Amino acid sequence: MSSIIKSCMMGLFLLSALSGCKDRVENETTASDSNASEVISESNKGQAFIEDDASTPNVLQIALGSAEHSTLVKAIQAAELENALVNAGPLMVFAPTNEAFDALPDGTVEDLLKPENKDALANILKYHVTPGNYTKDFLKKFKKLGQANNQNVPVEVKGDDVFIGGAKIIASIPGGNGIVHVVDKVILPPSE
Repeated sequence: MSSIIKSCMMGLFLLSALSGCKDRVENETTASDSNASEVISESNKGQAFIEDDASTPNVLQIALGSAEHSTLVKAIQAAELENALVNAGPLMVFAPTNEAFDALPDGTVEDLLKPENKDALANILKYHVTPGNYTKDFLKKFKKLGQANNQNVPVEVKGDDVFIGGAKIIASIPGGNGIVHVVDKVILPPSE
């Protein structure tokens, strides 16, 4: 009797093992077939890559949807900061336009986009981000802001205009996790 029980137990074990392998092979085959044309790298994972058409666009989605910020988007992607910009926030992003990037000395943007300059690029981009969600008018109350790169940026008011690190706020777009203030210059952090 014990040999019958052992045989039955061994048969059940083999059956469940084979069934599990079959399910795993089917799942892997289905996944590889459905993603055959799409290569997923470590840098394309995280909350920034989840599609969500129902929520208010976050600060990253606002930049992605703006033709005037394609250079900024390239920089964000090169620095791999997408996931940081979709956090709950609130975040204020001072978003330079393509024209602002074009005003930098020739070759600056191309040089910063190189993989070996990722840290320097990330530092510059973080200097454009402040925790908080303040309107342009509310920013008039500040003399400086603490940026995400742990440096302070000066705030100046000239008439109705607000300048952050010398860059004029030319538009403001509220987002789901903060606000995007469009600026007319790239804000460069002070060298230490």
